[in-house]
Amino acid sequence: MMKWEIYEELIKDTYILEHAKNRIKFHKYPEVKSINETHIVIDPLDVPKPDDFADNNWMTDDYLFQIDVFSKHDEVCDEIAKRIQLIMWNKLNFVQVGGVPQYDEKYDLYRDARRYRGKAYREFLNKNRSDY
Repeated sequence: MMKWEIYEELIKDTYILEHAKNRIKFHKYPEVKSINETHIVIDPLDVPKPDDFADNNWMTDDYLFQIDVFSKHDEVCDEIAKRIQLIMWNKLNFVQVGGVPQYDEKYDLYRDARRYRGKAYREFLNKNRSDY
């Protein structure tokens, strides 16, 4: 599954691992008031969509993910978000399609939420519709 491929690439980065080890999650957002350490949330925003058709079959799945970084430190939040952007581009061929940095004054918390779109070739490419 693509979310696990993203996770595996993120934990290869020593800076990300140093600042968010065991706090990289899927889908579940931490309660803002309880955040004291850096967190990363990988969240699929849509189901994979069939794309790139040939010979009456689809070749790739198109994905849309949002990856949020929460941190008490602006520099850490920014550096992790930039590293994620490079990983998504260089390792997984995902392009950033949006995002917004935020600061929650009440909780003194920085958040960088970026959206990424990318494609992956289907695992069972040689099967056709009648095989399912």
